Amino acid sequence: MRQHLFNASNIDRYREQMSRGVSAVADHVATVSGPSSGASVEAVGSRVDAVDLDHPLDDIGAALSEVSRVYLDDAVWFHEPRYLAHLNCPVVIPALVAEVLVSSVNSSLDTWDQSAGGTHIEGRLIDWTAARLGLGPEADGVFTSGGTQSNLQALLVARGEAYVAGDADLSATLPETASRFRIFASRDSHFSVEKSARVLGLGMDAVVTIPTDERRRMDAVALDRAIWSARAAGHVPMAVVATAGTTDYGSIDPLDRVADVCAQHGVWMHVDAAYGGGLLVSSRRRHLLDGVERADSVTIDFHKTFFQPVSSSAVVFRDRRALRHVTYHADYLNPRSSAQPNQVDKSLQTTRRFDALKLWLTLRTMGADAIGEYVDAVIDLARAGYDLLRDDADLEVVTAPMLSTLVFRFRPAGLSQADADVVNPAIRRTIAGSGSAVIAGTTSGGRSWLKLTMLNPETTIDDLRAVLDLVCETGHRLVDERHTSQEVH
Repeated sequence: MRQHLFNASNIDRYREQMSRGVSAVADHVATVSGPSSGASVEAVGSRVDAVDLDHPLDDIGAALSEVSRVYLDDAVWFHEPRYLAHLNCPVVIPALVAEVLVSSVNSSLDTWDQSAGGTHIEGRLIDWTAARLGLGPEADGVFTSGGTQSNLQALLVARGEAYVAGDADLSATLPETASRFRIFASRDSHFSVEKSARVLGLGMDAVVTIPTDERRRMDAVALDRAIWSARAAGHVPMAVVATAGTTDYGSIDPLDRVADVCAQHGVWMHVDAAYGGGLLVSSRRRHLLDGVERADSVTIDFHKTFFQPVSSSAVVFRDRRALRHVTYHADYLNPRSSAQPNQVDKSLQTTRRFDALKLWLTLRTMGADAIGEYVDAVIDLARAGYDLLRDDADLEVVTAPMLSTLVFRFRPAGLSQADADVVNPAIRRTIAGSGSAVIAGTTSGGRSWLKLTMLNPETTIDDLRAVLDLVCETGHRLVDERHTSQEVH
């Protein structure tokens, strides 16, 4: 009856079934020859829908075979060198070992009496991250599910600080005052900034978009003007979100100049370094984050440029006292009288996985310098890719990369802007259907573009060249087919 529970009496079953699970993944990965099967939504969905969840198979081998059919066969493999779409990284093996420990023990990181050592390990990693950021001895923070949650928590705290700072009318309630709060972010900031503003009840107009320069970085002069204008209109500048690694372009806002503006106006400065946080361990490019040490809060996604499995993110604050804005006490969980270091006092979540162990085991096995070498490798590749794009007459590129993304499109001589807007999304779909590569798409200046995101240090310049050749070959074929179709009609 209880033969499936993980406990001392079932250790042999645990070892045997875990070994079979690891073997199933390893055997499958050994046969993978591309980042995707190219299967359609309908084909994958039909295989999943055919499973009768009310009739178990009663055998782990049969269940794993079924999982291969409904999941592994059509999984998108981020470790494949020609996966070049989104901010998904291949993961390091020590972190996968940690996943086994995390899931097996099943610690909950909300209170010390549910996690003990896990509480202290997470705290040490937050201290380590804060030290790398240069935030000072009073810094603190917490692990989160990802950059969206980290940004939400940072802005929630910023809202609380703006309200109690006296800039707002304290005779009014927070809901009455919230409609006056304004957040300032560049036009290329992550969508989670606007999403957070809505979740926090700040209204549809709460986010003020700041223009960018030719490298897609926030214009600090325009930021200064926007804050003055907001004050003149009776609004309350609540926070500035500077981005260290925009999703599309990898651009890093001028952090020092943004910090100067924030200091002048007394406005909370949050740095969204979900993507660019890996620069903290780079031996060659740490300077690109100069100015981050002046931030009031920082988001870092370890599951991007620290090569950790999802989920592994953190939000770190310069002053630990600011975390009071997320602290709630429950008599059954973390009463005010508790002297224990309860992480729930710092988190938006209650029950929470011990995701910090993955980074801990990675650092203790590989070291930070090894991660930094991976970060530098993918940035080097992006810069080499930029040269390939500039030298190809059939391709256009928006801007030189600061991190590891390239926004470009197929547009040979004679192809109009309007036709390019139709052909480039079709190129992406066609390549995805082949399974030989996976690339992303976006818009820039109202036009359709393609995007490459390099987060795999095993991807070579030859892989990149092959994907760009595939883009051009596919593009020319689609243009010819389009012209033929138009002539027929």
